[in-house]
Amino acid sequence: MDLILWRHAEAREAGAIADADRELTTQGLRQAEQMADWLRRQRLRDAMVLSSPTRRAIQTAQALGLPVKVKTQLGVGASTPDLIAAADWPERPGAIILVSHQPALGRLAALLLAGSEADWSIKKGGVWWFTNRVRHDETQTVLRAVRNP
Repeated sequence: MDLILWRHAEAREAGAIADADRELTTQGLRQAEQMADWLRRQRLRDAMVLSSPTRRAIQTAQALGLPVKVKTQLGVGASTPDLIAAADWPERPGAIILVSHQPALGRLAALLLAGSEADWSIKKGGVWWFTNRVRHDETQTVLRAVRNP
């Protein structure tokens, strides 16, 4: 299974609108398209895109041009167990792309690589790609790529 953590791209400041309604900035739209273009070139098999219900996350996910399933457990304030459950990690075959928020994405990346949660930062629009494999009867998590716009 491939697990791709994709932080939403740059969004407008909250100001007078609700946090969930914040849209991507012009720069954020460029970031999302740039990362979507890179992801498309990776030829992911059986890719499923899951997004936070916030406007900025949905816009980021839609840049990929694949169907997007909105999952409330990926929203602002999500926990690491929420993300793992949404992705069905590491059981589901194919690729899962989670479009969500900090600090949950960074904490999940730390858990997968270091074995415990820590407040790691994933840049806005950034992608961290993990693979799960079995070698010599041992399950391993491998970091395949880190990409930033």
